[in-house]
Amino acid sequence: MMQTYIIIYIMDISALLFLFVLLRVDNLMGARRSRAFSYGIIFTIVVILSEFGTILASEGSAEFRTFNVFCNVVGFAITPTITMVLIAIFDTKILRTKKVLLLPTILNTIAVLLSPWLGLIFYVDANNHYQRGIFFFFFVSVYIINIILFVGIIWYTGQKNLYTIKWKIASLSLFIVVGSCIQLLVPSVYSSWHCVTLSLLLLYILLSEFEGSFDALTELYNRAAFEKATKRLKGKKMFSVVVMDINNFKEINDTYGHDYGDTVLKEVSAIIRDSFDNNCNCYRTGGDEFCVIRRDANQEKLERQLKHMTNSLTKIRESDRCLPTVAYGYSVFNGNEPLDFQKMMKKADEQMYYHKKLQKKNNFEPDNKQDC
Repeated sequence: MMQTYIIIYIMDISALLFLFVLLRVDNLMGARRSRAFSYGIIFTIVVILSEFGTILASEGSAEFRTFNVFCNVVGFAITPTITMVLIAIFDTKILRTKKVLLLPTILNTIAVLLSPWLGLIFYVDANNHYQRGIFFFFFVSVYIINIILFVGIIWYTGQKNLYTIKWKIASLSLFIVVGSCIQLLVPSVYSSWHCVTLSLLLLYILLSEFEGSFDALTELYNRAAFEKATKRLKGKKMFSVVVMDINNFKEINDTYGHDYGDTVLKEVSAIIRDSFDNNCNCYRTGGDEFCVIRRDANQEKLERQLKHMTNSLTKIRESDRCLPTVAYGYSVFNGNEPLDFQKMMKKADEQMYYHKKLQKKNNFEPDNKQDC
């Protein structure tokens, strides 16, 4: 049995070390995500080693009691912390601004540190026999609360930024919960950290694909993601597509420089993202070209959101007259005829250029460089 544990834990740790090296070599994620992921991997390895240490110690005599206690303290204290570390992959601000979210983890750590004397979370008697403490349920509750918090923050971030990854992360979290519940119900089955290891590997694959789907400057989906999305539209019964173009963007770059041009792209992208609901995905398909795919044919709601976008841009232009306007056109597919996506795009483009002509008399005219 001990040989089996050794082999399994070596496999888990080897997989996590391999994942750690991938993070450092491939640079597929941003620095913030990569750093948080790395800490999550390191903490997971430490907990796996501590769990293996408790198995080794429990096989020994009373002389191994101190080592057994130490490994249990490390494992029970760090386990809920891993989820909090992984939250930083998606949102670093929330833990800084809402420190109350850290309270359950802090209370668990205090209870764990007191456990060798008070038997709160666990207890190892003088003969080196381990047993769960009277407040073991508190550790379990904190662990589950942190996983729920992890999923909730991902869900909130996904809703806010129109990301579709939230369902996949929620499924991975459920997988971890199931693996942990098996070990809680049958303590002799050490399944939780094998599930966590596999989940971290799958999370890396998801996040690598996720990061590769975004434009680094605007944080909207990129052209490659748009091409993938259009292929999936063939099975859709109804959807809408919007094409947009920043007016006179070349003149902006030539007059005010590329730094200000990048600022324009960021501001316009933020307005586009904030103007559409979670039934839409927003893409930067070219230099100053954008596209929105809406997963229904609700023309009234689409026009309402486009009006909101225009009004938001107008309001911001009151404080920055150098910020340009945006022309747009759209096309709606209601499923009444065979899908011809190129035809839809052509119709939307024609409408956009017509809209651009209507805006021409109010077109962007740079005043002077000092104004921007």
